[in-house]
Amino acid sequence: MNRVEVNAEEVPLPEWEGALKKFILKVLDRIVRDGWDVSVLLCNDPYIKSLNERFRQKDEATDVLSFPLGETLADEEGGNRYLPGDIVISLDTLAENSRYFNIPRDEELRRLLIHGILHLDGMDHETNNQTEPMLCLQEKILADLAGERILSPPREDGL
Repeated sequence: MNRVEVNAEEVPLPEWEGALKKFILKVLDRIVRDGWDVSVLLCNDPYIKSLNERFRQKDEATDVLSFPLGETLADEEGGNRYLPGDIVISLDTLAENSRYFNIPRDEELRRLLIHGILHLDGMDHETNNQTEPMLCLQEKILADLAGERILSPPREDGL
């Protein structure tokens, strides 16, 4: 069984936290992972910019960061739990991406979550070219789970 923890830094914890957890669990099922404890942190641009500068030496905000951990620990039942790492998402940049690409915020959030999970699963990409294997898989998972929603109902402008 997988578990998901969602926290927020410098933004309020959203009411759709439960839907976000359910979506991540579906992604983990889709990539056939079990016993994972995934951590997601939602934040604003200044916070993610500070992380991006500190850990990647990039003085700019970004949409998603993944911090792989990759540790296995014994759990309270005598089994093992896998701690793949943390996913950090800027809600500010998510909204900006949504406007820029003219896509619903919900779709962009689902894409960023899948992207972060695939990084925690050891995948990477050299460019943002959609022919990269990781990005192809990301879009396939997004299409497979197209009926899922985190943010609902959709806004009147479709974003």
